[in-house]
Amino acid sequence: MEERLYREKLLEIYRNPQNRGEISNPDLEAKMVNPLCGDEIKLQLKLANRQLPIANRKIQKAVFSGNGCAISQASASILANHIEGRKLAEIKKLDVSDVLKLVGVNPSPARLKCAVLSLEVLKEAINGVQGKS
Repeated sequence: MEERLYREKLLEIYRNPQNRGEISNPDLEAKMVNPLCGDEIKLQLKLANRQLPIANRKIQKAVFSGNGCAISQASASILANHIEGRKLAEIKKLDVSDVLKLVGVNPSPARLKCAVLSLEVLKEAINGVQGKS
């Protein structure tokens, strides 16, 4: 019963995603495609607190775009919403189990990549600024 409720919630988020869009001149950006199923996610981030070291800067705005299954797109929406207002140092610690808790499903092995593609894109975007201050 609970799994069914989460699926319905995911479908609702898929139909009406938050944080879908584009940012002109994002501070961080990455895009990935899941070669197994064709899911595609681009994540763009705008950072606040320019005077602080990069790890202490907060995500002012996070948006995603792309195409794919309900799980991948809902996961991207949920993750983008979750990271807004958080420091990059905190976000770097997110892992697969964190994302699965946020999304609220335990996908089959074949669908796991769909659920965590947004996390992989996020890590790629953040890795682009490692070592910068």
